[in-house]
Amino acid sequence: MASLRTIRALVFATLFTLLTTSLAAPAAVAAPTRVISIAKARNLPLGTVVTVNGTATTPSGAFESSFFDKGFGLQDAHAGIYVSRPADLEVRPGRLVRVTGKLADSFGLLILVPASEADVALRHAGFQPPPKFVATSAVGESTEGKLVRVLGKITQAPTSDLPYGYKFWINDGSGEVQIFVNVETGIDLAGLRLGQRVLVTGFSGQFETAYEVLPRSPHDIRIIH
Repeated sequence: MASLRTIRALVFATLFTLLTTSLAAPAAVAAPTRVISIAKARNLPLGTVVTVNGTATTPSGAFESSFFDKGFGLQDAHAGIYVSRPADLEVRPGRLVRVTGKLADSFGLLILVPASEADVALRHAGFQPPPKFVATSAVGESTEGKLVRVLGKITQAPTSDLPYGYKFWINDGSGEVQIFVNVETGIDLAGLRLGQRVLVTGFSGQFETAYEVLPRSPHDIRIIH
């Protein structure tokens, strides 16, 4: 039986094709020129075309093994969202970006899907948004799309979810949260053990009913002695 992430890949590919086709069709709604906040965009209905400004929080393609694209995280002063693109635009954290796209759902995760590369305007480099320190139990809908930081003990040791990546769970006493490590990040989990305290920084995401933190590189996981 195919895994949930395999099914996700097939469904997402179909969803992406439908979205980009509808956006490219002559009858599609014209992309708005008025820029709104990401927080406001997140409260609009799926299918709405929006334009937002923000700062990239993740490298493009860092989560390709589970998101099945080369998108990136985008955040402004109050909220964040995942921008889905099939091609690598070589976006790096700290880059200011303006994006026009259609709001869509990817297995519980709200994403923004630009119709073409022209709908992603890369601007100059700025300051990277600092991660928000939250309790492990607080990772959820209110943090989705943002860069977060959690500290806790490993309660479930790393397990393979290849070819997508690896996962483990940590808890600061308030409740467990899943950490999902994509293969593109190059993170080696060999040194992690049950009971170790770790500090994890990453994108606050969701897959089905599970909220998770997705670190971006080896620097995003630190063992605290």
